[in-house]
Amino acid sequence: MSILQIENLSKVYGKGETAVKALNDVSFSVKKGEFVAIIGPSGSGKSTLLHMLGGVDRPSSGKVLIDNTDIYQLNETQLAIFRRRQIGLIYQFYNLIPILTVEENITLPMLLDQHKVDDKQFKDIVSVLGLDKRLNHLPNQLSGGQQQRVSIGRALISNPAIILADEPTGNLDSKNSGEIIELLKMFNKTYNQTLIVITHDERIALQADRVIEIDDGRISKDEVIRP
Repeated sequence: MSILQIENLSKVYGKGETAVKALNDVSFSVKKGEFVAIIGPSGSGKSTLLHMLGGVDRPSSGKVLIDNTDIYQLNETQLAIFRRRQIGLIYQFYNLIPILTVEENITLPMLLDQHKVDDKQFKDIVSVLGLDKRLNHLPNQLSGGQQQRVSIGRALISNPAIILADEPTGNLDSKNSGEIIELLKMFNKTYNQTLIVITHDERIALQADRVIEIDDGRISKDEVIRP
């Protein structure tokens, strides 16, 4: 069963002779529970693709269906709510709220939705992430690896349909990078969490179930590594 379907997705910046086609008629689907790595050189369109999948930027044409919802048929308010509930985003630079504690940063998507946080789920997540003794700390009191763990917790707390990670280890040393990828893989396998990671790191890509390579806005390779 496909949790994500991309149909003829294109994105053009600018007009006329200065127009740049960042994505060019991209189509693929992702099954529930799949771990997909998206790779490609700088300027290939992979970050643009992630923004389209995450509902952050609208395509020029084509469709993005997440759990059978065509997200670009939603208005801005509906899309913001859908994104908060169904898309977990993890960024290279964490994007934590500096004045909120670890606990508040993790539970923020639920609080914005005025939904009660499931205490057991919250405790399970922070325990696995090794953050149980850091809940009252502010982001600037944490290491880079700990901050990225907080962003993973925030992405997972609402049980989203997909997790999108944009260079999640790009700002970390090799030890923390390895730990973060192992955590993402664990959530992928143990909780059947669909995971899409954009990375420059071939070592990370080779740990995925499938690798999609983007070049000049098109898919140049789509290879299943682990069926």
